[in-house]
Amino acid sequence: MSFFKKLKDSIASKTETVTKQFKDGLEKSRKGFVEKVTELVTRRKKIDEDFFEELEEILIGADVGVNTVMSLIDDLRSEVKKRRIEEASELQPILSEKLIELLRGDEDNELKLNPNGISVFLFVGVNGVGKTTTIGKLAHHYKQQGKKVLLAAGDTFRAGAIEQLEVWGERVGVDVVKQQAGSDPAAVMFDAVQAAKQRGVDILLCDTAGRLQNKSNLMEELNKIYRVIQREIPDAPHEVLMVLDATTGQNALSQAKLFGEKSGVTGLVLTKLDGTAKGGIVVAIRQELSLPVKFVGLGEKMEDLQRFDSEQFVHGLFAGLIQEEEEAGGASGE
Repeated sequence: MSFFKKLKDSIASKTETVTKQFKDGLEKSRKGFVEKVTELVTRRKKIDEDFFEELEEILIGADVGVNTVMSLIDDLRSEVKKRRIEEASELQPILSEKLIELLRGDEDNELKLNPNGISVFLFVGVNGVGKTTTIGKLAHHYKQQGKKVLLAAGDTFRAGAIEQLEVWGERVGVDVVKQQAGSDPAAVMFDAVQAAKQRGVDILLCDTAGRLQNKSNLMEELNKIYRVIQREIPDAPHEVLMVLDATTGQNALSQAKLFGEKSGVTGLVLTKLDGTAKGGIVVAIRQELSLPVKFVGLGEKMEDLQRFDSEQFVHGLFAGLIQEEEEAGGASGE
């Protein structure tokens, strides 16, 4: 059975809606990456040094990351020798297989919930990456599951941040705990935890500032927020999710490295994947940081924030090829 057929079968049990969201959300990346690989395979036919060089360029152009690309190309070279592959077309399914291996990691992308009460998720990341939108969409996600959700407007520094979170609260139908702009974020968190306890809340989603005067101020602020939350709920926060904008490519990776080391990040949310042709950044991030990608943003709609799934991701990228293979199989079977 071909690799693409196996991939299609393995996601057959997953909902068609989610498969379609990955397929639609990754359209730009599919065009910017897979179609270039297909064109290379068709044009070059034979595997030689020039072929590998061009493939390397395509992968780096898709933001897969130089280190990852080098080891991926080395892997492909050894597979070519081992399997005695001569035709370039035979390399495509192997490339897809390798990408799944790189993305899968330990696939620990379930959000950790508190079995004994309120689950607290803290959101960190620089301004403009889609943090507030992600909080709103995740609130919707949990509300659909029948959970009682509360939002905490801890970004008291950015003009309009509190109002933006309130708009999402109204859209989703959940309450927002807030104070005046410029007030102490740790005080907002204290109020939010008290309110969550009084109202029997299941999930508390906390927004934080994306920028203060300097990085050490920001880290001090976060540490203060941690202390306040932990004093009230000992195991909290249960997740610290760093939100990154996929359209910024390698810049998102540097942000994650800078922020992630210091702020106890437990997982990543990669937004705006539908807006970039450089979806390879997911591979780079997965490889260069020992942090799981927990959610990806695949569009504007509430439902377009999806739990990350390596098989769905690669299926979405190679959807055109999978369809071609099916059509070819159908034609030869007639």
